[in-house]
Amino acid sequence: MGLFSRKTADAAGGKPGFYAALEVGAAKTVCFIVKMEATLTGPRPRVVGVGHHSSAGMRAGGVVDIDAAASVIRAVVDNAERMARHAVSEVSLVTTAGSPASERVSVEAPVSGREVSERDRNRVLSAGLQQCARPGRAMLHAMPVSWRVDDNRGVKDPRGMAGRSLAVELHVISANADPLRNLMNAVAQCRLEVSEVIASPYAAALSVLAGDEALLGATVIDMGADTTSLAVFADGVPVHVDMIPVGGNHVTRDIARGLSTPVHAAERIKALYGSALDSPDDDRAMIEAPPVATDPDSGMNQYPRAMLNAIIRPRLEEIFELIRDRLDAAGLNEASGRILVLTGGASQLPGVVELAGRVLRRQTRLGRPAAIAGLGDALAGPGFAASTGSLARHARAPAEILSGPPRFITAASARRVARPASQSGPSAIWRWFAESF
Repeated sequence: MGLFSRKTADAAGGKPGFYAALEVGAAKTVCFIVKMEATLTGPRPRVVGVGHHSSAGMRAGGVVDIDAAASVIRAVVDNAERMARHAVSEVSLVTTAGSPASERVSVEAPVSGREVSERDRNRVLSAGLQQCARPGRAMLHAMPVSWRVDDNRGVKDPRGMAGRSLAVELHVISANADPLRNLMNAVAQCRLEVSEVIASPYAAALSVLAGDEALLGATVIDMGADTTSLAVFADGVPVHVDMIPVGGNHVTRDIARGLSTPVHAAERIKALYGSALDSPDDDRAMIEAPPVATDPDSGMNQYPRAMLNAIIRPRLEEIFELIRDRLDAAGLNEASGRILVLTGGASQLPGVVELAGRVLRRQTRLGRPAAIAGLGDALAGPGFAASTGSLARHARAPAEILSGPPRFITAASARRVARPASQSGPSAIWRWFAESF
């Protein structure tokens, strides 16, 4: 992984101008192959190959059967390659594997009244990175949230400014190493290299947030099958990501238990008749549900729709209450803004947007991915927000100081950078990150 740089889109995918994004979730696996096209306003992505299929061997963002997961990955990448008429050797991996989470650190260093140089900037960033080195974790993203030169806060780029001290607030997104390594091993079985790993909530936010929303402060909730993740943006940069292990499949299983019906029937009932809110005729409207028993003489069971909605609503309220508690615990009430955007496949259930607004007390809307050339309407819904966001990342994302595939931090390497400054010093820390990442 490179330090203080970003791999360009043209360098990924095995041939200049092409790159591939692979999202592996609990419900679906998606591969987009993109060609970068020159326009008057700069390079723009065009989707030239698509593959998607129901996932296998995955649960809650992690791998439970490597062979099954690899088989689906291989199939969707093959389909995308055939459509694009182009083979890829590397992919940008979009995932919630390892439960991506945030850490923010502040670092200050003296500059002795002279102008801040590139070396000073790198020295402070390196010190921030070494503070976040945790055994068993893998760094995915690292972004400066704000700079300060002496008492001048909110500095965008400190280079060339004169002062006595230089400080940075750094936001690092990392994941548990073992689940992430297992997923990367499944990708490697398909003879593909992972060029970078992108946290799903971060990618989804890049896809659905408008520019002003990111500047004013906004929270994006990506509602997946087994997990619900969130990303908070303020002043145009991500300041927090988190994830809870509850998603749309939990609603489906609640319905299956409550109506004593098979899980596949519960999913269909949820999609056709479910809602997070009540309507006046719910007590009179009846729905049919097949019984769990396989007796051919068993008839369909009938339930009022009000009963279905009474099963759905408490689980969704739980999800949004957990999100609220996570935001409170992170101290992000003000930074998360008044704007709430829901996306992901589970966000499309009627009434979810209104319920989220009530629980979280925010102005809420359903987020649909930004338009990407070559992407059909069937793949432009909220369920594909994270996949689509990875395509626009190189054009829309804030500058990052790490790039390339994650390197996994061991206890030995963490001890190496955790030595006192008198033993290692900033220059040794910089060299360690330059060599290791």
